[in-house]
Amino acid sequence: MAQQYFYSQQIRRFLLQISRVFSNFQVEYGKDDAGNQVLRTVPVRYGDASKVVNAIIRQNSENATIPTPMMSFYITALDYKRDWVQEPHHVDKLNVRQRDYDENTGQLTTSQGNAFTIERLMPVPYDMKINVDIWTSNTSQKLQLMEQIAWIFNPSLEIQSTDNYLDWTSLTRMELVGNTWTNRSVPTGTDDSIDIMTFNFNIPIWISPPAKQKRLGVIRSIVASVYDESGDFDDGVIDSGLLIGKRVRTSWNNHSIFLLNGEVTLKDHTATYTDQNDTLDSGTPTQVGDNNVKWRELLESYGDFQNGISQLRIDLEDGTEVIGTVSYHPSNDYKLLFNADADTIPTNSLNAVDKIIDPLQSGPGAGLPTAQPGQRYLIIRDIGDSNNFDGPDAWKGVGYDQDSALGDFVASANDIIEYDGDKWTVAFDASAVSSTQYVTNTTTGIQYKWDGTEWLLSYQGMHTSGNWAIII
Repeated sequence: MAQQYFYSQQIRRFLLQISRVFSNFQVEYGKDDAGNQVLRTVPVRYGDASKVVNAIIRQNSENATIPTPMMSFYITALDYKRDWVQEPHHVDKLNVRQRDYDENTGQLTTSQGNAFTIERLMPVPYDMKINVDIWTSNTSQKLQLMEQIAWIFNPSLEIQSTDNYLDWTSLTRMELVGNTWTNRSVPTGTDDSIDIMTFNFNIPIWISPPAKQKRLGVIRSIVASVYDESGDFDDGVIDSGLLIGKRVRTSWNNHSIFLLNGEVTLKDHTATYTDQNDTLDSGTPTQVGDNNVKWRELLESYGDFQNGISQLRIDLEDGTEVIGTVSYHPSNDYKLLFNADADTIPTNSLNAVDKIIDPLQSGPGAGLPTAQPGQRYLIIRDIGDSNNFDGPDAWKGVGYDQDSALGDFVASANDIIEYDGDKWTVAFDASAVSSTQYVTNTTTGIQYKWDGTEWLLSYQGMHTSGNWAIII
């Protein structure tokens, strides 16, 4: 697996803490008319004052000065500390148990949530040297700031880059190692309006590599029954596995999947698609675009994928799930093989059809087998017209009793027609049914759903982010 980009802003977090250490100091600017002290907060910024910056602040004029008082800090050195090096291959393992989170209330509960093993790799030691400059325009300002700051470092102050207790490198100290009282020299130059006092600090830090998160490697519970209280096998085992950290449920943000005939393709979030449910014209859904992503690279970053054991769960609009096991495709890295649990697939409410057809393009003995009793087709266009006694020749039979008058066969788009051995009949009148119905096309093995308006794929086709999940 290719190395992934990693940046967690470790040094930047220490710099943010240093800026907070020197924030909110104040100097006195005389008294107001009522005799009260007038205080001004001294700003602090990161970066030394280069000549270009100073020129900009001065508006490119020698008649303007840098505003004071002010403090700035900057890194002067970042030295690798060979004498601090410990066992570079050491791995510290830490077992973590989360409290369960109630999404409805937004509160943590007293129940146990997921459990993990965190493997922390040995960090790399560095000695960071920091200068803090105090810019003042008179001695009074310098003495005020010196007195407020100096007592804090005796000789060091602890700082913390993060409140994550799993980060064993977050705590360090700022050690005062020296100072320069002034940047002025005797005799003074022509520009001596600003005086800079400098504090020198050493800060030992550790640069950490990414930690590994794994499921717990020890037995935390024994499943005495494979059924839960509702008698469901899958939910009982899966939910228990998620709780004790043996399994991980995950999907990828903005990624979609395309499922067809037992194969699942992972689609990149930049891909665009046409309506995958509009498949009746061809009888088979087709995926659009080449924005495919390799499954193995993503699955291995979440845990140990197990062929034939790891699961794919697909959320349907009615709130149910289609569940099945998945395994790597033996010859295609962009596909998983999907074996659906038959008990989770919606139950057919209509007898299967032999094919989805355009009745104006084909008919019995003309693109289709000769009519035989029990043949059933789902049609995408009308056959005949109740106002036209002489219907299409392809669908002429012995006759069709319509309104007690002998006329040719009439059916509408989305109907299911069936041959009874004597004539074609409408076995499913789509215009008269508003309830949800399911039927399977035996030619392709694809199941369709009638939603009262149109035929849609029941569970195959495209599924967008948030409507599917992999359970490792």
